Parts: sequence; C-alpha cells; structure tokens
Amino acid sequence: MSNPILQFGTSRFLQAHVDFFVSDAARRDPAKALGKITVVQTTASDDSRARVEALRAAGRYPVRIRGRRGEETVDTLVECDSIAEALHANEDWALLLERVKRDVKVIVSNTADAGYALFDTDTADLLEGERTPRGFAAKLAVLLHARYEAGAAPVTLLPCELVSRNGDTLRDLVIGVARGWNVDEAFIGYLTKDCVWVNSLVDRIVSEPIVPVGAIAEPYALWAIERQAGMVLPCEHEDIVVTDDLAHYERLKLLMLNLGHTMLAEIWRTRAGSHDMTVLDAMRDSAYREPLEATWRDEVLPVFEALGKGDVAADYLSSVRDRFENPFLVHRLADIARNHDEKKVRRFQPVIELARELNLDIEQKRLRDALAAR
Repeated sequence: MSNPILQFGTSRFLQAHVDFFVSDAARRDPAKALGKITVVQTTASDDSRARVEALRAAGRYPVRIRGRRGEETVDTLVECDSIAEALHANEDWALLLERVKRDVKVIVSNTADAGYALFDTDTADLLEGERTPRGFAAKLAVLLHARYEAGAAPVTLLPCELVSRNGDTLRDLVIGVARGWNVDEAFIGYLTKDCVWVNSLVDRIVSEPIVPVGAIAEPYALWAIERQAGMVLPCEHEDIVVTDDLAHYERLKLLMLNLGHTMLAEIWRTRAGSHDMTVLDAMRDSAYREPLEATWRDEVLPVFEALGKGDVAADYLSSVRDRFENPFLVHRLADIARNHDEKKVRRFQPVIELARELNLDIEQKRLRDALAAR
C-alpha cells in the first residue's frame, strides 16, 4: 500500500479539515490530491481506538456541514474516502517504520496541547526501533532517522497544532531530541536543511463527533499555509491559502474571532448570564450584540484600516458573524469563559498595543475596561 500522506491524530477536527480537503479535492479532480492518507492513533483513548477500528472496517466516514453562509443555511452530508489505512502507534510501530521509509511525502499532525511534551523515557535506544516512543517529537525523530538511513527523500511536515510558528517549533523540538541522542551531524543537517517544516494556521469549528467515526462541522474552513520553497501539499483546495504573510491570518483570527468570543464572555460574566447561554443566544440579544459590534467597529477595525487591511478585515468579520449565528452550533459562553483572564490578555492586549504603535486616536474603552476588570 502506497499512501503519500502520513497523519498523526484521528480527531474529528482532522477528519473534517485536512482529510475532508483531500477527499473533496480528489473527488473534483484526482490530479488535485497527492493521494491517500495513513492515519496513526497515538493515544490510548477508547474513542480513538473505536475510530481506528471503524476506519479499518469501512474505509470511509461522513462529515456533516451545518451552519450559515451569508443568507444561506447549509446542511449537507459528505462521504469522505481519503483515509486508506489506520494504524495504532503502539501496536503497528514496525509497520509504520517501513511505511515512512518509502511511501510518505507529507506528514500532517494535530496532537493537541500535550503533543509537544518531551519525556525522559524517550532515550537513544529508540533508534533501534524495538519500542514505540512516548512523545510525538521523539516519534518523528525515530521515523525521520529511519527514513534518512534508508536514503529516502526528505519530507514536508505540516503540523496543525494551535501553536505559534508550529512548524518552526516542532522542528526545533525534533532536532533537540535528536541532538540529545548524539546522532551524527549529517542527520541533523537532513532535519534542518532538507526536510521542509511548514508553519500553518487552521480554523474551523468542528462541533460534534459522529460515532464511531465522522464529524459535524461549520461551513467556514481555512488552512493558511506559509509558503516555503520545496514544500509538498496534500492537495489543492479552495479553503487552503498559501501565503507569504501568515501573521495576517493569525491576527485576523485572534483579533476578530477569538476577541469576539472573549468579549461576549466578558459581557456574560458582568451580567451574570445563564450557565446555558450560547454564542447564538448572545448574538440575538441586543445587550450582548450591541457592545460586541461597537467593539469591533470602534476599537478593532480602525487598527486593520491603519494597517491597510480594512476591506479584508471587514470581509472576514462578515464570516465571523455567520459563524456566531450558526443555528446548529451549541457553543456555551460558560465554556468560552474558561481561563478568561488569561484569554483577555492574549486577545485584547495585542490590538491595544497595535493602536498605540500606529498612533491611532481611538479610546478602546471597552477593551481597556475589560482588561482592568477581575
């Protein structure tokens, strides 16, 4: 079996994002997709194991797209068939080592927050291939070392974890693990200069799983990929944007979507709102909607206008409103409000600092008052 895409993670997000894109691209034009995907379960989760078993049994799964696109309500079911093989890292490590030596051109991952953790038990003897590394960076170090020793061509790595500069971060982790094992400098050169580590930003709300495998997702989707020489992509798709300015997409998401969620949570906390109140409920309540719209209009959009991105930001904001008004999405403000003070700093402070750097004469009172409140 020759699958050029190797994916670490079986989450519903990947099913409705990367895997969906590959399936959709191939359905429209087989030449637009690199090929099929081998997915690898890396956790001991019962849910993950059930997904792997379902993929092995059926070879396809449903993605239901539900939400709003402009004035249109979308509710469609799509069968995805991009995943051709499902492995378990702990049980199929030897097979995975063989796969990576000859078949793989692209490695994709979404291993969640814990995915970049390092473990003392991941030691140099792992290079012998007799046991499975615990950490994701160590897994990659062993797999890429096996590929290097086999004389196979370098690969493109496309991490999808929500970590700033995720490609650079993962590369440095893998190189750090390899150096700790005292590998030869030629392999370090292979990792550093030959393999292509790509920074990217993913954006899609995948609200629910379909059991045992499948997902329910909103219509909006974005995979913004920072352009790099020599990189290979899993497919060409209308929701994949290759850009020289990844920071622009990161800023849009942080200061429009994420900021909007946190401002609604701030209003909810101030008003002691119902525990079950959702984003949709808030968008239908003028006591929430009006201050949110005023924040976007008076305190955020002027910053994008000063950056020369006003029209782009206004268009993106229209898509954010569609997403916030998704009638199928149960997104509770109580859930958004977790770690609220930390989120306020991360999402409000940058736009205030940008306004100051740009010498804008705007008060930004709502953002400043929210940061001051505890």
